[in-house]
Amino acid sequence: MRMNKEEIISAIPLALDERQFVIYIQPQFNHSNKELIGGEALVRWIHPANGMQSPADFIPVFEETHQIPKLDLYVFEQVCLYQRQRLDAGENPVPLSFNISREDLVADDDYIDAMEQIRKKYDLPVNLLRAEITESSAVDGSEHIISVVNRFHKLGYLVEMDDFGSGYSSLNILKDLEVDIIKLDLKFFSGEVGGRGGIIISSVVNMAKWLNTPVIAEGVETAEQADYMLSIGCSYIQGFLYSRPLPTSEFTELCHKCAVNTSFVSNRFIDKLDTGRFWNPESLETLIFSNYVGGASILLYDKQNRTGEVLRINGKYMSEIGMNLTEKEILSSDPWAHFNAINRQIYLDTLEKAIQSQKEEECETWRDYQSKCCGDDKICIRSSIQLIGIMENKYLFYIMIRNITKEKKIYNEIMTSENRYRAAIEHANVYAWEYTIKTHEMRPCFRCMRDLNLPPLVKNYPESAIEMGIFPQECADLYRDWHRRIDAGEADELAGVFPLTSGRIPFMVKYTVERDASGAPVKAYGSAKLIIDNESAQEAS
Repeated sequence: MRMNKEEIISAIPLALDERQFVIYIQPQFNHSNKELIGGEALVRWIHPANGMQSPADFIPVFEETHQIPKLDLYVFEQVCLYQRQRLDAGENPVPLSFNISREDLVADDDYIDAMEQIRKKYDLPVNLLRAEITESSAVDGSEHIISVVNRFHKLGYLVEMDDFGSGYSSLNILKDLEVDIIKLDLKFFSGEVGGRGGIIISSVVNMAKWLNTPVIAEGVETAEQADYMLSIGCSYIQGFLYSRPLPTSEFTELCHKCAVNTSFVSNRFIDKLDTGRFWNPESLETLIFSNYVGGASILLYDKQNRTGEVLRINGKYMSEIGMNLTEKEILSSDPWAHFNAINRQIYLDTLEKAIQSQKEEECETWRDYQSKCCGDDKICIRSSIQLIGIMENKYLFYIMIRNITKEKKIYNEIMTSENRYRAAIEHANVYAWEYTIKTHEMRPCFRCMRDLNLPPLVKNYPESAIEMGIFPQECADLYRDWHRRIDAGEADELAGVFPLTSGRIPFMVKYTVERDASGAPVKAYGSAKLIIDNESAQEAS
């Protein structure tokens, strides 16, 4: 039977004395593996004559009569008693959250002192308790509330923020209060998963997790809601989908049946970067990012879905890309859309390599960009990629870029010319090499390396070539004399026929000498052109 306000007011003192108020516990689960991670203690009133009374009826009366601190301490003691009983029974209880009301927060330190007396009375480890404050209680982020949270931390409590998203100052609260766990209110769903509410929730989950703050989604009633939360990185669930609030006896039975894991997995940042200062617009890190480094960006990579999102770029990044694109255009575009399949795979492979090595990795990729004023263009970007943060299947990268399109085009032109030169040499039966006079080192062409099995650098030249039999003994002294004259600067050009290799095949060997500004010989460029083909040479021999 429902009691009216006057009946509730008159019944409260006796109800507290006779312990008519009891705790029910709503379990919290990890939806990804169905493990039990904890529970929230909720107060229920079982009146001996009128039966179960709704908290929606009696909680407002406690608030109006300023007796909420008394009720909260009562509930806190019931939580401590239950946890103590579990320990005495040889069990490992899961942590339970207890509510801290606005009046508790604005009270003086006597309230927390009274809590600590109760906890010590039951000799209960603090890690089995979590203090839960509501967003509305902390809406102003006052210095006093901040100091209360700090005191809870000094005493060893984890602090949860309940009903996050239900108020209007959520971002300010995250900034000012260093809470350990966020409980996200799913009222945004309003019967439909996704949509605008889903976008907001996804953003809040990502933001909270980059703050190293695990998120529990409360009020989850359907598998669709739970699966959606899991898909955006929130695996911790509380709601009717898994269980209604249970009497302590039923909660204990549930603990016996379920796998239990009370550790929370949150993201971590690589030690090399102070991310808090990096996101601060007035920090030295941001000053350097914006002004003193080259083109730089922050990329969020979802490894599971292989998707990417550019979160931040500096002005030099836009200059390197060119095309007169705006920051908004770059940030709002799909970063993979600029790659063809081959270059996209090169980039993704480099991201994976950076994840494995946790060191800076580089790649060069061609990208296609479009702009209204510049039309279409293909550019080549060298990316230096460094992993700075990990959040489950999401990875945060700091990426430096440089536009190397001009260099690549020049290189490609050189390579094209070199390939043509190689083809011409191949058809002309010509071998070529470069001789450095000071070091007596020879760099052979590809045909020399292929046909004569020479390394890319031949030292102690020409003696090493003579020892290999490329220049037979009968012509070795003449070839040595050539090099003596080249080394001494006595000749600018030399030419003659040499029978080369063990087959003594005749080649026209030529040298051209390069001198420095003072006239001293620096390098000599040699070539050997076949005089007769191999078949004729074999017949002659």
